[in-house]
Amino acid sequence: MTARNLFTPLVLFLVLTFLIGPFLIIVAASFSAGETLAFPPQGFSLQWILKVFTVDSFRASFATSMLLAVGGTAAALLFGIPASYALSRYKLPGAEIVRTVVSAPIIVPGIIVGLALLRYIVVPMQASMTLILFLAHTALVLPYAVRVVSASLENLRSDIEEAAVLLGSSRLGAFFRVVLPNIRGGILSAFILGFVTSFNQVPLSLFLSAPGVRTLPVDMMAYMEIVFDPSVAALSTLLAFLSIGIVFAAERFLGFSRYV
Repeated sequence: MTARNLFTPLVLFLVLTFLIGPFLIIVAASFSAGETLAFPPQGFSLQWILKVFTVDSFRASFATSMLLAVGGTAAALLFGIPASYALSRYKLPGAEIVRTVVSAPIIVPGIIVGLALLRYIVVPMQASMTLILFLAHTALVLPYAVRVVSASLENLRSDIEEAAVLLGSSRLGAFFRVVLPNIRGGILSAFILGFVTSFNQVPLSLFLSAPGVRTLPVDMMAYMEIVFDPSVAALSTLLAFLSIGIVFAAERFLGFSRYV
């Protein structure tokens, strides 16, 4: 094999090593029998995987993250589906401006949004941290909901809806009986994408944390400041496989890549 033929496989190997290498190191460290986080692992043990389920702060922050991810994504879809429908089906004045504003949470770094909310809403108004976190995660996920649902609506022929209206259905009835069932794959894909994005969010949640109100990624960072055992690596491994499983299932049953 010539040097030219070796170049492409070598570059591919280096890229895959750069992308997957850290993940493989964390997985290996999570099964270590040692008392500190280290690589190569010192033996093989499941003790740190099992310990994850015994840490009270992990359980509490996991519940908070699930509440924010599920609730925030559901709220984003509640607003995002009608917005996507209006942007896709009607020629609205200023539609491009609306799309830009909706995309703002993606463009603006989360650390800036978190700092602004903390400085100008939480501190002066003494607002509930849980409520602000919920609203922040909803705003964070909303652009994904609008984009994915809009892509699904673009693939749905509008004359199907018009036929339902001509056959006697109201516009609202046609939306619920014709449009929604035909874009359910896009809605579920938007929910999964929003859930994963919200659950793994760090910069925004970092500024909006309070005693007793922490998301799981922030709690993991705080835990590592005190304890340096492989339990965080074990938890990271479990979360990584959970995310991979969700995305794989979404691709297998919903064709996730068609919408994102």
